[in-house]
Amino acid sequence: MLRVTDIRQHFIDELKAERFTTDRLGGKTIEMIGASFHADEPAIFGKPNQEYIRAEIDWYHTQSTNIEDIYAGEYDENGPKEPPQAWQYAANMHGEINSNYGRIIFSDQYYNQYKRAVAELVANPDSRRACMVYNRPSIWMEYNDNGKSDFICTNAVTYYIRDNKVHCCVQMRSNDVVFGYKNDSAWQEYILKSVANDYNIETAFKRPRVEAGNIYWQVQNLHVYEKHFDLVQ
Repeated sequence: MLRVTDIRQHFIDELKAERFTTDRLGGKTIEMIGASFHADEPAIFGKPNQEYIRAEIDWYHTQSTNIEDIYAGEYDENGPKEPPQAWQYAANMHGEINSNYGRIIFSDQYYNQYKRAVAELVANPDSRRACMVYNRPSIWMEYNDNGKSDFICTNAVTYYIRDNKVHCCVQMRSNDVVFGYKNDSAWQEYILKSVANDYNIETAFKRPRVEAGNIYWQVQNLHVYEKHFDLVQ
């Protein structure tokens, strides 16, 4: 199986060969269709922003769909901290988006998928259906509602217990290599560890303990935008 270092080399080679596609705004992109690899590093290019990752995970736990709550109550030298531009672009005029991943997997609105996936593993450690579905058919009516531009990027994540480890397979519709992968992989690592911990609590003294295992990343379209070409090295 490919690893992050292989994916990194693919984009380096594509940039050198000047093999580009054009995004809907007319900018160049380098892409990989049908990417599948072991997510064994937290970044493909650049370094994770741990401060932002903490804020995003905290925001996901609030289940708020308003981006103004990402840095709620936090300030910098310019005053109240603003949400990242990518979220501002995705939000409608009121700051609402669809992709609060905590709401998608924790809320009763979407059937508390996290709780159900853990319960499935507790009931059957060999199960192949401990799945949390992030995207939904109704996204076709919701992605541009009232000025939004937020067609959920993660399709689904499924968890497997093998050899006393919990592994997961992340399936994505679209993933930006630079910001998207770093933040999404941090979230998936966080949830994987949570699944392992909650499984151990539910099965204490009944079964062997498990630990968080591998994350397998499958992306329909993995890409780097032209503005980040300088990071491809």
